[in-house]
Amino acid sequence: MVLLAAAVCTKAGKAIVSRQFVEMTRTRIEGLLAAFPKLMNTGKQHTFVETESVRYVYQPMEKLYMVLITTKNSNILEDLETLRLFSRVIPEYCRALEENEISEHCFDLIFAFDEIVALGYRENVNLAQIRTFTEMDSHEEKVFRAVRETQEREAKAEMRRKAKELQQARRDAERQGKKAPGFGGFGSSAVSGGSTAAMITETIIETDKPKVAPAPARPSGPSKALKLGAKGKEVDNFVDKLKSEGETIMSSSMGKRTSEATKMHAPPINMESVHMKIEEKITLTCGRDGGLQNMELHGMIMLRISDDKYGRIRLHVENEDKKGVQLQTHPNVDKKLFTAESLIGLKNPEKSFPVNSDVGVLKWRLQTTEESFIPLTINCWPSESGNGCDVNIEYELQEDNLELNDVVITIPLPTGTKIGTIQRRLAWALCKADMSGVGAPVIGEIDGEYRHDSRRNTLEWCLPVIDAKNKSGSLEFSIAGQPNDFFPVQVSFVSKKNYCNIQVTKVTQVDGNSPVRFSTETTFLVDKYEIL
Repeated sequence: MVLLAAAVCTKAGKAIVSRQFVEMTRTRIEGLLAAFPKLMNTGKQHTFVETESVRYVYQPMEKLYMVLITTKNSNILEDLETLRLFSRVIPEYCRALEENEISEHCFDLIFAFDEIVALGYRENVNLAQIRTFTEMDSHEEKVFRAVRETQEREAKAEMRRKAKELQQARRDAERQGKKAPGFGGFGSSAVSGGSTAAMITETIIETDKPKVAPAPARPSGPSKALKLGAKGKEVDNFVDKLKSEGETIMSSSMGKRTSEATKMHAPPINMESVHMKIEEKITLTCGRDGGLQNMELHGMIMLRISDDKYGRIRLHVENEDKKGVQLQTHPNVDKKLFTAESLIGLKNPEKSFPVNSDVGVLKWRLQTTEESFIPLTINCWPSESGNGCDVNIEYELQEDNLELNDVVITIPLPTGTKIGTIQRRLAWALCKADMSGVGAPVIGEIDGEYRHDSRRNTLEWCLPVIDAKNKSGSLEFSIAGQPNDFFPVQVSFVSKKNYCNIQVTKVTQVDGNSPVRFSTETTFLVDKYEIL
């Protein structure tokens, strides 16, 4: 066989990671992958597609495709065997088959691909050998690191001993009324032994404190050098004006750690030695006139074991879903046992689950266009009036067992001008012109609270909780504009109850079937929720 390239791409043909095994330009490989989705016939299951010059051998992986591009003279049976090996390699490095996860581990995947194929021909390797080759574990390197760490520990111990000797010499000199011995160096004035000992002791003991370099001495005369940040006060004044207008200003360090801050503010979870994380993400698109265009939900149970003695366990799963969810277990999980008894256990009962690592043992998927499956319906009615538009928007919870927290319904507002954000800020700063859209909306009736972002021209309807006791509400406001200006409406929320009634009710050990204490963390999140 002659394998031209191996790639992981989206269903639209966008390449996420691609490895070419023969000389091929980037334009060429992107063109081949872009043409790949158009060659497949919908409604039929295939394993390969051919063109006049190449053959595509592929395998679907949730929202992605694993694609091999070969010559038409290659052996299709060998191609399929190679494709299966490629598909097994990807879950070894990526916990989830998603675009961002593939991009994060792209170099690991490329290294693994190189172990499978060399110069267009497959190597005689299996999955265990690929894992060994890519890890590049070296005994000599471990010995070298151990020797270096030992030398560092001995050097630190010697420094502590010397520091104690210097401190003892200082105390003896003070008791005898003599001057402590001095130590000089490189033309500098002598430093007392006591201060030297104190400096050494602080360096050893307080290693965790950050080291701050002393500021160099500056000449007293005038300097004509260029001063960076000389107009810092003007920038601060401009930032203060933006804040007064309603803009949220965030520093670069804060912006990079938004997700970390969210995790820090989350309530602590009492984690047992066996911990399950049940997570669901929903993607939903509805029309403004009604009708569900698409709804897709992905869920997964992640198992984390922190104690070796609980490695050989089984999870008792209770599935009360009636919506037609498609379930899929991990390849190492006994599918027959799960189908017959709803138990999640390894195929080899003698083996243990990995320790101190998140392992996805069960995942499910639901895709539908049935309107009754919408968890939260949003109805937005903008109607033109003499002064602009009167907008009525209401929500209704259709799943009574859900409890949605931190619900934010974002409605776009008319901009009133075609000027871009940067030009508008510049004009505002120079001329102090008011170009913030068509003004603030006039709120009539509202359930909950609202926030008006004048810089982004959006109205955020905030509801702390939506549940069976508070399953419906409405908002009325007026503003100048056209009905099309208030779409798309976006919704975000978080819930501690999952949409599909799939739970782990019991955990038992393989030997003796004795129960094991466990903890569960359930999260239902929004990936995309829009009313177009």
